Amino acid sequence: MWPFSRQGPSGFSSSSTAEEVTRGIDGTGLTAIVTGASSGIGTETTRVLALRGVHVIMAVRNLLAAKEVKEAIVKELPTAKVDAMELDLSSMVSVRKFASEFNSSGLPLNILINNAGIMATPFTLSKDNIELQFATNHIGHFLLTNLLLDKMKKTARESKKEGRIVNVSSGAHRITYREGIRFDKINDESSYSSWPAYGQSKLANILHANELARRLKEDGVDITANSLHPGAILTNLFRYNNIINGIVNTLGKYVLKNVPQGAATTCYVALHPQVKEVSGEFFSDSNLSKASSQGKDVELAKKLWDFSMNLTR
Repeated sequence: MWPFSRQGPSGFSSSSTAEEVTRGIDGTGLTAIVTGASSGIGTETTRVLALRGVHVIMAVRNLLAAKEVKEAIVKELPTAKVDAMELDLSSMVSVRKFASEFNSSGLPLNILINNAGIMATPFTLSKDNIELQFATNHIGHFLLTNLLLDKMKKTARESKKEGRIVNVSSGAHRITYREGIRFDKINDESSYSSWPAYGQSKLANILHANELARRLKEDGVDITANSLHPGAILTNLFRYNNIINGIVNTLGKYVLKNVPQGAATTCYVALHPQVKEVSGEFFSDSNLSKASSQGKDVELAKKLWDFSMNLTR
């Protein structure tokens, strides 16, 4: 697997695993929320954060699946602190309920990992009548982050520890629609294309982190916001496309990252001291990387912020 991968300035590469990039890091006393934690890289992110002493709240649609994940982690790591709470990112009612319950739980919040996602789905509207990929991958996370920000600010103030917000994006942010974000055509079924729509939602993850980082810095708050490309990974995200699913399952082990490698950049950005005070950046293979020109567009990020605020009011 990845025999020719080279170490970057961080000392890690595309073949580094989540355990390797967090080795020697003590996360005891930290609390993290990981969305989409019941499968794929979300599960591995949860396991490795728990391995490093972090108390992880799995924010998931399927509590039964989360229970199985928690049991497997606790079986391997008896001292692991892992809990699960229900969250459906495609529903603003569910997001508000989750945030309200977490905010009144008395728990602190040091790390928020916006990991959950769907990919290349047929055209569907969410419960709030927003195109499903944009609703789930961006709007749900945008609202969740805003609703948890006060808790993160309070935690950062009281603990004197930097808060970190991590948006799991994708290299697919480069294959979005020509205009980047189709503000006036988000729900236009006639011109919908599943892959550009996915790319649009992943571009939104980057722009969200960038604008959030700018605002947090302006407010003088000790919280960073970054985005990342986890790499092409063998996970169930491919389930909506039978042809691609078949190719992936056949050739995947030769060209794709495995799940421990796929979760590495997320764990690196969430925990590593090298990322302390780094904000508004894009990472890949546990190293600083470059987003597309649209992913660095400051005005587009501001426009998306206002658009998202209006949608979530």
